[in-house]
Amino acid sequence: MRRLEVLAVEGLPEVHPGDDLAQLIASHASLVDGDVVVVAQKVVSKAEGRFRRLSEVTASAEAERIAPLLIAAPDPRFVQIVLDESVRVVRSERILITETRHGFVSANGGVDHSNVPGDDVVTLLPEDPDASARRLCERLRELAGVNVGVVISDTFGRPWRLGIVNVALGLAGVPAVRDLRGTFDDAGKSLHATVLAVADDLAAAAGLVMGKTNRAPVVVVRGFDGVGETGAGRDVVRPAGEDLFR
Repeated sequence: MRRLEVLAVEGLPEVHPGDDLAQLIASHASLVDGDVVVVAQKVVSKAEGRFRRLSEVTASAEAERIAPLLIAAPDPRFVQIVLDESVRVVRSERILITETRHGFVSANGGVDHSNVPGDDVVTLLPEDPDASARRLCERLRELAGVNVGVVISDTFGRPWRLGIVNVALGLAGVPAVRDLRGTFDDAGKSLHATVLAVADDLAAAAGLVMGKTNRAPVVVVRGFDGVGETGAGRDVVRPAGEDLFR
């Protein structure tokens, strides 16, 4: 019987810029070889100081134009920060959907008010989620003396389906996908299009215990058989030439 365990790491303190996030995790989790540590993007961004203050932003004419078109009509300065973090606006009516410089297409470009004190501060996505994952992975291996993988996750909405789900933004020590094209199914038929998004699967599994208000931004997934394989969060981003909706 194959078994996968999904374990919330409890008791972590509030994370501040400059904190050794790996040290905080290692001191609260008993890690073993083969574990995958899934870390919510928000705490990675906090440790890396990825904040902006609305009071330090001047909204452009474009941000002023877009803000009234959106649900709840957000502060135009918030819209400006989203535009600053984006390379392309996909939708700017009712909901602002953009493509970030990482290639992620998401609501508000990953800019977020939640789980930060006050109304003036927002968090941004990590500058390079894969680099963040690599640093965490190397430090956790050093501190815990075990071989682990790391996934940095965030919640994304999904076209044509209700609800949000955790996906992988950055990773280290685990594969992003498993490409089964060219192999055969149980009936002996060749697979032509099957690519499994295993890093997103790990993130989604972690999301079941991470929640949005459970104060469990770190989850250990135990029993995954791919720790030590290579992959990157950018491997899951569909190339523009294959995007049927661009």
